[in-house]
Amino acid sequence: MKSKHTALARVKRQTATRGKAGQEESLSRRAWRRFKRHKLGMLGLAVLTIQIVLVVLAPVATSYGPSKVDLHNRFSPPSWLHWMGTDGVGRDVCSRVLYGGRVSLSVGVVSVLISTLIGVVLGGIAGYSGGKADSAIMRFTDVVMSFPSLIIIMILVSLLGPGASNTMIAIGLLGWPAMARLVRGQFLSLRQRDFVVAARCVGVSPAGILFRHLLSNTLGPLVVAITLRVAGAILMEAGLSFLGLGVQPPTPSWGNMLRQAQTTTYLEQLPWVWVFPGVMIVLTVLSVNFLGDGLRDALDPQMRI
Repeated sequence: MKSKHTALARVKRQTATRGKAGQEESLSRRAWRRFKRHKLGMLGLAVLTIQIVLVVLAPVATSYGPSKVDLHNRFSPPSWLHWMGTDGVGRDVCSRVLYGGRVSLSVGVVSVLISTLIGVVLGGIAGYSGGKADSAIMRFTDVVMSFPSLIIIMILVSLLGPGASNTMIAIGLLGWPAMARLVRGQFLSLRQRDFVVAARCVGVSPAGILFRHLLSNTLGPLVVAITLRVAGAILMEAGLSFLGLGVQPPTPSWGNMLRQAQTTTYLEQLPWVWVFPGVMIVLTVLSVNFLGDGLRDALDPQMRI
């Protein structure tokens, strides 16, 4: 009799596990189906995928090094030999655009990951704990948001020194308040839900409630916010590099390639030197924004697309 009850309990557990897995699979399929209906989101995903493949396979896609100087081919216009022309010292613009994409995309992604980590930790503590901890963290967040972020980032980069790694750190350290507010708001709305109260009643640890119940139900809005913040970080890196405070030559990035367009000669007579990195920045930012809009509509259960 006892073995029969044990077998029945095992069957029920297996059925519940399969039902849960089927539900999760159904939710993911539903989100993917919604996302596929979002034409701009699919366009953004396709363009980003092509860009990532090209910058990763840059050594294969181009036969020139990003810093290879050829003084005999200075200021060459686009041709079969140099698809995007050459710059003032004969470096291949196409090669520099592809290798610069590695730097610009890496700065955007890594800096947003830094700000997300800080924002999730502080916002999660504030939203779950409440009371004095919530008040202290939010007042500190308000203080950080009251300063002009571009000026503070420029000061940080000046103190740390220009470069890709320091640019990532500076942008990441100033980008967390928006993430913290988002996570706090989600935690405040979720912590009184029935499933969280039930988990607390059955003795689930605070860490388990934070990660298994609260943070897992915040991933949808968080993923959308991360996607949209990447576009802002890429623009910030381009602006800093354009001002000479970001990635330094000879390491290429889309921002420092645009610095050459500061003179009238480049603007009027040598447009290929600055048009191609500018187009890549515009395409990347638009694609990331389109992807973020598509993810928002796909992950929001109230949206019907």
